[in-house]
Amino acid sequence: MQHLSYSHGTCDIPLKGETIGENLRQIVEKYGDREALVVVEQNYRATYKELWAQTTELAKGLMGYGVKRGDRVGIWAANRYEWVLVQYATARIGAIMVNINPAYKTTGLRYALEQSKIDLLIAASHFRQTDYIDLLNQIRPFCRYPKRTIIIEREWGKLLQASAKISDAELAEREQSLQFDDAVNIQYTSGTTGYPKGATLSHHNILNNGFFIGERMFYSENDRVCIPVPFYHCFGMVLGNMACTTHGACMVIVGESFEPETVMKAVTTEKCTSLLGVPTMYIAQLEHPNFSQYDFSSLRTGIMAGSPCPIDTMRQVQSKMNMTQITVCYGMTETSPVSTQSMADDDIERRVSTVGTVHPHVEIKIVDEKGDIAPRGVPGELCTRGYSVMIGYWDNPQDTAGIIDQQRWLHSGDVATMDDAGYVKITGRIKDIIIRGGENISPREIEEFLISHEAVADVYVIGVPSAKYGEEVMAWVKIREGYELNEEQLLRFCKNQIATYKIPRYWKFVDDFPMTVSGKIRKVEMRETSTKELGLEGIA
Repeated sequence: MQHLSYSHGTCDIPLKGETIGENLRQIVEKYGDREALVVVEQNYRATYKELWAQTTELAKGLMGYGVKRGDRVGIWAANRYEWVLVQYATARIGAIMVNINPAYKTTGLRYALEQSKIDLLIAASHFRQTDYIDLLNQIRPFCRYPKRTIIIEREWGKLLQASAKISDAELAEREQSLQFDDAVNIQYTSGTTGYPKGATLSHHNILNNGFFIGERMFYSENDRVCIPVPFYHCFGMVLGNMACTTHGACMVIVGESFEPETVMKAVTTEKCTSLLGVPTMYIAQLEHPNFSQYDFSSLRTGIMAGSPCPIDTMRQVQSKMNMTQITVCYGMTETSPVSTQSMADDDIERRVSTVGTVHPHVEIKIVDEKGDIAPRGVPGELCTRGYSVMIGYWDNPQDTAGIIDQQRWLHSGDVATMDDAGYVKITGRIKDIIIRGGENISPREIEEFLISHEAVADVYVIGVPSAKYGEEVMAWVKIREGYELNEEQLLRFCKNQIATYKIPRYWKFVDDFPMTVSGKIRKVEMRETSTKELGLEGIA
């Protein structure tokens, strides 16, 4: 019988059958005097005892504002200590925290507020150059939600004062009424087509996922984790915060947005043992002119996720940043999010060419176009089943049924292969395939080849319209600092190395790539920009 592309994460450690609040209570009892949260930009520090006291006050304040179990509490802000308090306080009272992308403007904001029917919105006054108060005022005449709004900079104290209305006994009664399968969080997916969908996650989903992410990196109360990725995204609030608090580790937050030097400074001064980021973040630090001024000797582990990592970057992260136990994660918001993760002692080839093996208590399989499990090594769609699969899309049964089948398998839309040892390689998106003259082309394959050029710092490949072939291949290239590179040189590099039809027809040299706040490359925007610049709008 053929060896099939199915794997189940067996584990001696049982799933945690408790709420996020109950888990935090246990951690506070064990590690109360240890530092829990540091926010460098706000000059904020709290031990686990202090974090517990502050979430208690906020939880009571939210109840004082009338927030009931199941009510939606929106958080619209970048990384700051108040965001973390809202995350744990809402969990303790059974509210459903709705993450709102800090980059949203009026259209995205109004959609998230109305689709989730937000009862209370907690918002910053601004982010970068965007005035949040002005945006809220613009949509208020047309939007029934939120029912109430708290602007952090001017009304946070008022929210905390409302805690006086609620007794400790009332909070305890609320906490005891909760179930770990209750919804606790709504995260809106990127929405590359149409409007975003609200992945609804339970205590059980994200508590266990955060715990087992930390387990793969051997987290303990002695770890200090630098989290420069955004909280509104699962990378920040689950791979970051939940992985820390389930182990008594310290969350080190640099500031509201990623700046390579502030991250390096925080790692040095706070003696961080773990660092999170997407490959472009690591590249930005490694290539920073002041890189050599900082001390990375305290680092040992971390996470690289979001997109493939060039092997040279991985080598430098391990050697120059001392992250010998760095891991690579794969997942999606709908799976809490991590389904696979590399081991801390995997060889470098597996860390750059695969996304590791299945997570504990999770099942994965790779299926062909008929839905049958494919043999090992044969590409197909990656599916996930288990505790990590979301409850569903908020108030959207149709789209939920479109991604979760009757056997509770969640279909990722990612094309993958599984080797004989169970390591998974992501080779592209089902919808990301470029079809040129009937030939199916994987952008990932071309990206992996081009990144091997010594002058290429980063590269992404897209398809653009073509009257002759339907689609043509285009590469956006970022040149490594100190090098010169042009189209002719890259064409020579490709000749006789990859199939002629895979060689990009168009090239664009850039300093940066369009990406979401969470660091995901926006290929849809790249295609739109290129189509316009090349004058291809009229081609279907």
